[in-house]
Amino acid sequence: MSAELTTHVLDTSREGPASGVDVTLQRLDDSGNAETVSQGTTNHDGRVDEPLLTEGEMETGTYQLLFEVGAYYRQSESESSFLDTVPVRFIIDDVDEHYHVPLLLSPGGYTTYRGS
Repeated sequence: MSAELTTHVLDTSREGPASGVDVTLQRLDDSGNAETVSQGTTNHDGRVDEPLLTEGEMETGTYQLLFEVGAYYRQSESESSFLDTVPVRFIIDDVDEHYHVPLLLSPGGYTTYRGS
């Protein structure tokens, strides 16, 4: 598997992929200031179509993914969400590895982990 950064959003309340979630990747500098690196929207499978970082773009450092889950739930008239933007902060320390950051989501909570 090539060195890149990908994500996947699953809606556990709907038992399937979360389509239409806007995702922003930011890189943080030593002072904690964030710079937007890439953006995307999850497709019908809950994945962003292209990697958020490709092999040539991978750099060590601290990053955060911002998942716009409030807007995702507002699209559905049947559900509201306690959550608005879910931030996931993580470290890339080996640019030769693949990083996958899944988000398991429900209207009242979430979990994440380093996937494969």
